[in-house]
Parts: sequence; structure tokens; C-alpha cells
Amino acid sequence: QVQLVESGGGLVQPGGSLRLSCVASGLTSDYAAIGWFRQAPGQEREGVSLISSSDGTTYYKDSVKGRFTISRDSAKNTMYLQMNSLKPEDTAVYYCAAAKPSRSWYLGPRGDFYGMDYWGKGTLVTVSS
Repeated sequence: QVQLVESGGGLVQPGGSLRLSCVASGLTSDYAAIGWFRQAPGQEREGVSLISSSDGTTYYKDSVKGRFTISRDSAKNTMYLQMNSLKPEDTAVYYCAAAKPSRSWYLGPRGDFYGMDYWGKGTLVTVSS
């Protein structure tokens, strides 16, 4: 019922910034949580940040706290991830994902997660000199 489309990825130098966007179509209320995930080459997919649809509570992987900020604009059906002080280890394909209503979901400090049902196709972020 929900389609997610990411944008905003690109090449940036270490210490630089990027802002990712995720536009949702369909029933915009048809999710319990929405957030950002990433996967580097040869690595497992990990959670980066989530925001609860019910109360707006935000969650972050420890390694991005203080550098990344998740936000949403309900009127535009858009979610953002502002990424500052980027590091080479942030290089990955970043995905927007959402959990269906009434689903349990989780994002831990090390990026472990579960409960995401809808996924975008991803946008590549490369942090390199």
C-alpha cells in the first residue's frame, strides 16, 4: 500500500554533508514507523535511524548519533536524513523503509533491526577524498 522513493545520495568528501529524502505515496498513515537503513558492499544491512509514526520518537544507531538527524514533513509525505561530519565508513546504499501498522519494530544501538515491511530501491552515498 506504500511506495517509498529515496533521493539525495552522491559523492562527498569526509567531513561533508548530505541530506537524503524519502517520498511516500499511497496511504501515508499505513505504517507504524519509518526510517533509514544502509548496506555497504559485502556487509549486512543495518539500521541507521527510525522515527515512530505515533509519537515522533526518534532512534539512532550509536555511530551516527550527533552527526545524523531524522525528520519528517507530513504535509509533503516526506522523510529526511540530514547527514553531517560524514566519514568514509558511512559509504553505503541508503534505503528508506517502513513498518506496517500494528507491527513490532526495533532499532538497536549497533544497527540491528527488525519489522520493516516496505522498502525503497536505495540511493548511493559515497564518502571519499
